[in-house]
Amino acid sequence: MRIVSLLPSATEIICSLGLREQLVGVTHECDFPAGVETLPKVTRTLIPHDATSAEIDALVRERLKTEKALYSLDMDTLQRIAPELIVTQALCDVCAVAEKEVNEAACSLPGSTRVINLEPTCLEEVFDCIRAVGSAVGIEGHAAEVVARLKARVDAVIERRESLSHRPSMMLLEWIDPPFSAGHWSPELVEMAGGREVIGVAGQRSTTVAWEQIVEADPEMLVIACCGFTVERTRQDLPILESYPGWSSLACVRNDQVHIVDGSAFFSRPGPRLVDSLEILSDLIGRYQPAAPLT
Repeated sequence: MRIVSLLPSATEIICSLGLREQLVGVTHECDFPAGVETLPKVTRTLIPHDATSAEIDALVRERLKTEKALYSLDMDTLQRIAPELIVTQALCDVCAVAEKEVNEAACSLPGSTRVINLEPTCLEEVFDCIRAVGSAVGIEGHAAEVVARLKARVDAVIERRESLSHRPSMMLLEWIDPPFSAGHWSPELVEMAGGREVIGVAGQRSTTVAWEQIVEADPEMLVIACCGFTVERTRQDLPILESYPGWSSLACVRNDQVHIVDGSAFFSRPGPRLVDSLEILSDLIGRYQPAAPLT
């Protein structure tokens, strides 16, 4: 079966199932596992490569008003590679090709092209997505084994959580300019790892947060996982965060518990590496021991 992936997390799911050789097209953002970036690209982005965080946020908000995505299909490439299965998503309104455009494209292709929409909002639904892709290509048993191995890692993290002497308050920050709290699966990962998310709500969308609300919540730990950004790109925005009033008085700053992680590789992608994200949080929390009661 010739498979096209229209989002990085789907690419990772497909490859985790051992279907790398059947993958014939990916997005311009797909970069894991190594080698998939050499496959034909079937999407384009409207985001300038040098846009600032504030400019990206403004562009996203403008596109939301018009119900248009920030990405479009390269129909010439798609027709040339003639996929039998397209794996896409309808979860985020702007971070992938619009669902309507994908369905119209599939109808225009020769033969019968099936489209699978993945819409996970929590970790268990990510596992459901892995099973769904496995079912679509007739490898249900293998998909069940992949999920079982991932769940065993999750269980190990939860077991470690039970031995924690302290469960710190934490915020996962998904964007800096403006500040966004992380939603969907992220608050769930915090809880599973042993933290207490102070702003984000499990299963809900990521939302803009007033900086004053973060100061009031005063988390013991701050994990910055900017959506789609690497650690290096996120560090470029750190001076913006440090310029916000009350930054230096936050408990997480005073106790050296501000951590930057690769949002692009982990927390932003609802695929197998969400379990890696969970393990990252578990490691950070496990190594945090308050020197004294926080006041």
